[in-house]
Amino acid sequence: MLRMVLPKGSLEKATMELLAAADLAVTRSSDVDYRASIDDPRVDEVRILRPQEIPVYVADGMFDLGITGRDWVEERGSEVTTLGVLEYSKASAHPVRVVLAVPKESPVASVADLAASGTGAGGALRVSTEYPELTRRFLEKHGVRAEVSLSYGATEAKVPDIADCVVEITETGRALRAAGLKIVETLFVSHTELIANRSAAEDPEKRHAMEQIFTLLQGALEARGKVLVKLNVMAEQLNDVIDLLPSLRSPTVSELFGQSGFAVETVVPKSEINTLIPALKDRGATDIIELALSKIVH
Repeated sequence: MLRMVLPKGSLEKATMELLAAADLAVTRSSDVDYRASIDDPRVDEVRILRPQEIPVYVADGMFDLGITGRDWVEERGSEVTTLGVLEYSKASAHPVRVVLAVPKESPVASVADLAASGTGAGGALRVSTEYPELTRRFLEKHGVRAEVSLSYGATEAKVPDIADCVVEITETGRALRAAGLKIVETLFVSHTELIANRSAAEDPEKRHAMEQIFTLLQGALEARGKVLVKLNVMAEQLNDVIDLLPSLRSPTVSELFGQSGFAVETVVPKSEINTLIPALKDRGATDIIELALSKIVH
């Protein structure tokens, strides 16, 4: 039913892991194959392409559905429908930032300082970036005259010989600092999104299938770093155990057969489980079980 396009490059590994966790595993003949498949009746075709191209192809109707960053939707000016944010990036659950960075020894501290710092023709600021349209719009808005050059990679290495500053994406800023640069402005905060062709999203059957896929992806993301804890406890110790439990919602409590106690279950962060289980036992919990989670759908 749906033609789907997935990002190649920095988002590729994290995207494939998410789809697999959502039981939508991508199958292809090799890691360099651009054609793939998903064994799901809602997905008819899968391609793996550069995230920069995905908004354009989805907007043009070549694909019904795609995963890419909001930064590329804005950069390309593509008219697409956003089905929702997927909270993951290359290495974390945090969004990436499109930032402007200058040499760390530069006196520039904000965009207001940029106008007089250019060394290009007529004193124009030389900027290297993979986001020329986002960059031009930002600098024009702030009255900065600039020569914006499209970068095809290794952008941070072009300062100071080729460019006065760069506009680049970062999760942590570590790579920019390692290159001797400092961030002075954030142009844009970008999340990974599930986007759709507008006409396809207006088709009720396709829209329903798209929303189901989004539910599965969100469910897999929600389950990350969480486990299900189940335990039994006597009535007189129930409140002590409940007080100890962190949970997404109120714990589920049910009376055991024969009224000899209660069964309790709840979802907790996996990072807390190794201190939580012994503490629960200390408070009278028995038959404690920790279970892995695949999806959590609210």
